[in-house]
Amino acid sequence: MSTPAGTPTGTPAGPPSTAGDGAADNRTVFAKLVILMITAFIDMLGMLMILPLLPFYAKNLGADGLVVGLLVSSFSVAQLLSAPVWGRFSDRYGRRPALMVGLGASAIAYVVFAFSNSLWLLFLSRIVQGAGGGTVSVIQAYVADATKPEDRAKTLGWLSAATNAGVALGPVLGSWMQHFGPHTPGLVAAVLCLLNMSFAWRYLSESRVAGSDATKAKPRGSRETVFRVLSHPSEPASRLVLIYAISIGAFQGTTAILALFLAWRFKVTADTIGYFFMYMGTLSVVVRALLLGKFVDRIGEPRLSRAGLVLLAVGLTGVSLSRDYVTLALAVGLLPLGTAFTFPCVTAMLSRVVSSSERGLYMGVQQTYGGITRVAFPIILGAAFQFLGEQTPFWISATLVLSTLLMGRDLERYAPRALKS
Repeated sequence: MSTPAGTPTGTPAGPPSTAGDGAADNRTVFAKLVILMITAFIDMLGMLMILPLLPFYAKNLGADGLVVGLLVSSFSVAQLLSAPVWGRFSDRYGRRPALMVGLGASAIAYVVFAFSNSLWLLFLSRIVQGAGGGTVSVIQAYVADATKPEDRAKTLGWLSAATNAGVALGPVLGSWMQHFGPHTPGLVAAVLCLLNMSFAWRYLSESRVAGSDATKAKPRGSRETVFRVLSHPSEPASRLVLIYAISIGAFQGTTAILALFLAWRFKVTADTIGYFFMYMGTLSVVVRALLLGKFVDRIGEPRLSRAGLVLLAVGLTGVSLSRDYVTLALAVGLLPLGTAFTFPCVTAMLSRVVSSSERGLYMGVQQTYGGITRVAFPIILGAAFQFLGEQTPFWISATLVLSTLLMGRDLERYAPRALKS
């Protein structure tokens, strides 16, 4: 089986027993992670104040299920074109400036959203935010720089717990703020972004070290790396990218039409949709902060990621079959459980099977392929909701998630479970 250039067969890239590039002592690493968690929380808080309201705003402007899917996908169209470039940019010039660009683009996008009185302005706000590169891949690369390989899934879990705290709180705040006028959620989200930029600029130091092997390595082109995933699909890095892309696409695609499904079956409105996202976000925080690390230590990242995929597929199927709030709560509860076990583990394994000089690049490529599916899935599932039946999108997504299990075979060779002393 072949592996990415510069990575020995069957072994993770980089020294397994030392922290990533620029990591100092544990206290310094912890301080950096706390600052990153605060930054990620505020970023996600602003995003989730807006996202659940988007289908309702679009519907008021005349959009149907397909147009809502296109609207959600427009962010990913812009992001998939820019993510590898920003990943390479962060590898060469630093994570911090790339993060500032992403936060600045989000602030502009929220202002546009606040004053959108037509569908094309809603599309513009999503495109501006996506083209800014976002913050996900840059923050993930930052975490990989600062932590030991065997600790990355746990650390990424803590980071995603912070983001999911934003997922839990943001929708409720957004639903509440819309009562003060349709402009209010977007303007408040923009202010949060500006405050977040100021905080990160003041307190977040650069994780890349000038003159390190990573910054001096000859860069591989972003386009070459994007196509390598398809031309070398048996490589562990390629398989991990594809597992992430298909599963995140299925999850995000169904999330895009979840509000429409709940409105159809349970009469949920813009005033109450935030509570469903709060429920999912709260579960994600608990699982990622308290359970993920223990399960990683016990069974390892490869097995846990496969278990997460099964839970995600069962949850998606359960949502489609739910007829009352009890069964809905049980099914929806499996979604954050599945994603919490899948995405941090897959991303941590990816950081281990590629060289440190290409870490940001591959994180960007992962976001590119995830962006492709986040473009395709909301459109496909929005059309399926509109023309094939309201339950169909969940069945399609569950089937695709289960299909990725075969790609996760033998990943234990590349991400062995760390032995705890």
